[in-house]
Amino acid sequence: MQPLAFIPSPSQGVWHLGPVPIRAYAIMIIIGIVVAVWLGERRWAAKGGQPGTVIDVAVWAVPFGLVGGRLYHVITDYQRYFGADGDPLRALEIWEGGLGIWGAVALGAVGAAIGCRTRGVSPLAMADAVAPGIALAQAIGRWGNYWNQELYGRPLDAFWALEIDRDNRPRLADGVTLDPEYADVATYHPTFLYESLWCLGVAILVIWAGRRFKLTHGRAFALYVAAYTVGRFWIELLRIDDAHHVLGMRLNNWTAIAVFVAAVAYIYLARKRTGPENVGASPDDDAPAGDPEKPAKADKPAKAEEPEKTEEPEKRDGPEADEVKADDAKADGDETDPPGDAEPKDAEAKDAEPGKDGPEDAPSKDDGPDADASEDPASEDDAPEEARSVKDGK
Repeated sequence: MQPLAFIPSPSQGVWHLGPVPIRAYAIMIIIGIVVAVWLGERRWAAKGGQPGTVIDVAVWAVPFGLVGGRLYHVITDYQRYFGADGDPLRALEIWEGGLGIWGAVALGAVGAAIGCRTRGVSPLAMADAVAPGIALAQAIGRWGNYWNQELYGRPLDAFWALEIDRDNRPRLADGVTLDPEYADVATYHPTFLYESLWCLGVAILVIWAGRRFKLTHGRAFALYVAAYTVGRFWIELLRIDDAHHVLGMRLNNWTAIAVFVAAVAYIYLARKRTGPENVGASPDDDAPAGDPEKPAKADKPAKAEEPEKTEEPEKRDGPEADEVKADDAKADGDETDPPGDAEPKDAEAKDAEPGKDGPEDAPSKDDGPDADASEDPASEDDAPEEARSVKDGK
């Protein structure tokens, strides 16, 4: 069966740079990891975390994830490596394909937790930050299956069908003889493409839902897991590669169901968790007070405080200084008055008593202070001379 239009298979998936083989499968995985770290760094910085934290965590998570993915594949397909005609050493040939996403995520999470602990940040906050990146990494990594011509679906006669070379078509249990059912079938469901597009949609969904519903404390990661498992379930139903079956369904289908239930349950149980997350100290918090790279932030407060300290005493001391000067001036005036001024005033008052015409001119108690206050200052200045003239007359 050969449709008129189809997706052609690649002519090769390995190139040699001298003695070093360059495999397209490995390149797709590496590109996926780079994209996941790049997007994770951007989302982590948006949470207020320090740049470089995602890279440090990835140093732990990526090796753990690769080992976990390979272990899951080897365990679930053990007959290929430990069966009657199996070769245990082939279990180490990771470049030939065979990474189980379930094991990769599970053991990768353990490595990520170790990395988060070394950096002192929340693993749940980190999971939310890298969740869309992981989905994008899967979308890119699935193209490694295209280069290896593996993990395709049932036969398909459509323009988007994937062409599979005869050497890569399904075989019988011995691994040598072509399965007669598929020996003459050239095109199949491109399940790698289905999953790649689905993972791309999951990444967009997680980014949108995270902003729309403020998904924190691991809920964004749980949404990624739940959404991925839905797609993986129906895509798994299309595949025809060898797999273990339980109660009539492939093992990966049951795994998808269990993981989906767990992810949805976590989203529900953590629905009220909206408190702050530990994303570590921000770059501004770690910068020393005298950091030359941040002169503006360190100098502005100091400059604003210095004028206040210097200006306040001037404003406060100004009026007091005037009062002190006024008091000093008054004191100086009192000191310049002759010490005998008081006596001439008393003498003038005594001498003026005999010359007054009757009791009407006698000073009263009420007139004393008022009269003194109403007297002309000039008369007071002339008082000493009058007093001297009276004494001379006597």
